[in-house]
Amino acid sequence: MTDTLQPLGIGMIGYGGIGRVHAMGYRDLGFHYGLPADAVRLVGVATTQAQTAERAAREIGCPVWTADYRELLTRQDVGVIDVCVPNDRHEEIVLAAAAAGKHVYCEKPLALDAAQAARMAHAVEQAGVKAQVTFNFRFIPAVLRARQLLDEGLVGRVFSFRGWYFRSSYISPQKPLTWRFSREVSGGGALFDLGSHLLDLVRFLLGDVAQVRAMLETRIPERPLAGDPSKMGKVEVDDLALLQMRLADGTPGTAEVSRLATGATNELELEVFGELGAIRLSLIDPDWLYVYDVRAADKPGGGRRGYTRVETVQRFDGQLAPDWTQPMSFVRSHAECQYQFLKAIWEDRPPRPSFWDGARVQEIMEAAQKSARENGWADVERKVS
Repeated sequence: MTDTLQPLGIGMIGYGGIGRVHAMGYRDLGFHYGLPADAVRLVGVATTQAQTAERAAREIGCPVWTADYRELLTRQDVGVIDVCVPNDRHEEIVLAAAAAGKHVYCEKPLALDAAQAARMAHAVEQAGVKAQVTFNFRFIPAVLRARQLLDEGLVGRVFSFRGWYFRSSYISPQKPLTWRFSREVSGGGALFDLGSHLLDLVRFLLGDVAQVRAMLETRIPERPLAGDPSKMGKVEVDDLALLQMRLADGTPGTAEVSRLATGATNELELEVFGELGAIRLSLIDPDWLYVYDVRAADKPGGGRRGYTRVETVQRFDGQLAPDWTQPMSFVRSHAECQYQFLKAIWEDRPPRPSFWDGARVQEIMEAAQKSARENGWADVERKVS
């Protein structure tokens, strides 16, 4: 494939913390896969101010910077637009990029609501461009191995599942009121920020969610204004979310997400319990999967009772460096998500996770918000397909 690659120029829109991670991912792809130096090139970056855009361009090492993202859409050397801006700006930029014939890579959550996400998915389809949402945790080795073993029937019929995603980054009441606390800009709090990742993994590994019952809590209702810490502003989104769910096949499960999980760093775990076995995976231990096999445990004398630590490590197809024995990094999961997107462009096939995957997650989160308002179960409605 490397002999016939069409070089792809990347235009980045937004350059905060996650923008830096995306830039690192693009930079490293050539080394991971032995790509030609010009196969993936960061051409330009757009932020809301020319000064910050210029500083970002110098950091990235790209020749173009601008305070108007539309300038990137007019460039012939930009084939891919990477969207790393607050959630309320996703739709506008995606629609403009699709109309300009650019492929689009967009951060999660895809949109503010399900209808907006569906419009975005339709727009890229109608424009004939490739589009992918950044659900990079799909590319954690333990997750890929879990998917393989589940597909092979290791656990048999699934009885139940549970997952959680905990961070402690918002426990201080002095943390300033930023866009992430605004419903109009973010769409939701911990549910959108962390829950979107976890819900995508549930769909990826187990299937669609049909019903949800949710409790959304705001435990710190006011925070200091970012521009004037002497004044307080209202927190409009959830600090934590507790969800009960049923999959389309009736399988029950739970999900818990919190940005107030004192003592946690960045801890996502998912467990699946089945008739023939169980699987346990953890984001902080991405190179190993924990597997329980009833058939091995039921042998005379107790067999091999207990969970087995199964190697997953970096067995990415075609990876040259680092070699597969090396520990996984957070940036590497992003790079793999990006690489699979770029491969979909080069090979002219549908990218995964698609914008429709992002829209389905949006529908689950919207049902959770409805459930919390009405204090009962809510169906996950497919508003547009």
